[in-house]
Amino acid sequence: MADTSSNVAEFSVSEISFSIKRTMEDAFGYVRVRGELGRISRPGSGHIYLDLKDDRAVLSGVIWRGVASKLKIQPEQGLEVIATGKITTFPGQSKYQMVIDALEPAGAGALMALLEERKKKLAAEGLFAEERKRPLPSLPNVIGVVTSPTGAVIRDILHRISDRFPVHVLVWPVRVQGETSGAEVANGIRGFNALQPGGMIPRPDLVIVARGGGSIEDLWGFNEEAVVRAAAESQIPLISAVGHETDWTLIDLAADLRAPTPTGAAEIAVPVKAELMSMVDDRARRLSTGLQRFVGSRRTELRAASAALPAPRDLLALPRQRFDTAANSLERGLIVNTKHHRSTYQNASARLSPFVLTRLSTKARQDLLVAGDRQQRALSVGISQKRQAFDAVVARLTPSRLSQQTALSKERVTGLGDRLDRAYLTRLKDSAAKLDGLQKLLKSLSYKDVLARGYAVVRDADGQPVRSASAVETGAALSVELADGTLDAVAMSGGSVPKKTKTSGPKKAVSQKPAAGQGSLF
Repeated sequence: MADTSSNVAEFSVSEISFSIKRTMEDAFGYVRVRGELGRISRPGSGHIYLDLKDDRAVLSGVIWRGVASKLKIQPEQGLEVIATGKITTFPGQSKYQMVIDALEPAGAGALMALLEERKKKLAAEGLFAEERKRPLPSLPNVIGVVTSPTGAVIRDILHRISDRFPVHVLVWPVRVQGETSGAEVANGIRGFNALQPGGMIPRPDLVIVARGGGSIEDLWGFNEEAVVRAAAESQIPLISAVGHETDWTLIDLAADLRAPTPTGAAEIAVPVKAELMSMVDDRARRLSTGLQRFVGSRRTELRAASAALPAPRDLLALPRQRFDTAANSLERGLIVNTKHHRSTYQNASARLSPFVLTRLSTKARQDLLVAGDRQQRALSVGISQKRQAFDAVVARLTPSRLSQQTALSKERVTGLGDRLDRAYLTRLKDSAAKLDGLQKLLKSLSYKDVLARGYAVVRDADGQPVRSASAVETGAALSVELADGTLDAVAMSGGSVPKKTKTSGPKKAVSQKPAAGQGSLF
């Protein structure tokens, strides 16, 4: 066996740890440290854990709850401060830290100043403008995630999406910390945008850039200008889920939406499928119920309206009565109209005297004879003129030509004579037809046809027709014309009594009996 005896003292882990602790506290029992505040944590215990840093080192610090409540200023990330306290160790993790007793500001941190300057520059270019932001799809089919493929972030996102609404997720692996993280994240955003719709790799409908929490140095890659420009140029809606809710980076300002955590980004990206189905079922039930209520309400209104309407027989009673009244009026109107036309016809026939028709017929006949004489004279004159012209031509022609011209002229004369004869006969026929029409009209309007139907014409002593009974005096001699002859009659009474002294002569005349063989119409 090896000899384990030695003059060097042996310490247990606890002994050496606490020895180092005492040595550190003795050597740095009171120090003032200037640096920039990095990560700040406030657990429920009330203590404050933070980092003091510069460009080459980081010093962990702690402010106990009693001291934290008495601080004049509250620590903020990026603030350059001067911390007063002691250096000690934490044996449980073999790390040293500064227990801070006082904290005072020393100026803005260099990193925060750089970040603010970059923020102002990019904002002036309009990369953070609200009008550039695009609305997120309500239910994306494909989601692209730019993050580390091995961290807890991607597992949380996949698990949350699977629980809420499973969709196709594409992961673009990048480093989320270190010098190359910014360029890799920018390339991932541009890579998803470069995918063509309908290609072998589906183009995402939504992109999530995610990372867990950390200090400003850990998240510095998401403040790089290349990442911010790639997010602003993205044609696909983009959600930034970098760090915890208290962590802010420049990509949060350029993204279309900022999620407080990667899990929150997954919840924003997809809805809960069960909630959607429940909402659809609820709206379907509400639609069905509303439709039933609407139909029921309209049915009730229709019944009420139909009950308020009068019965069909009541609606038709008044029009039926008007129809009956119009039918009765129509019958009386037809009778009155017929009487009116009959009276008009009788008045017209009374104005058509046979003497007038006879005169018209005689005049038409005379006009026809005169026209015939004129045509005959014109024909004779024309023939004479043609003959004279013919003789003159014959005198100028040779026998042979004369024979030709004679034959030609004879043909023309013969044709003209035929035409004249036809025209004369046609004119005579037209005149005869017109005369025959006038005779038929005279016959139709003649009162003799009326007499043949049993009527009679009464004339006074002057031969004028008697048109009114009031125009006949008692004892006046009258002539009654019938269809087959004329009878003489005496008026036994008149339409009106003349204002004269009564004599015995007329009475005797009235009392005389009519001659034998002659009847009396009165």
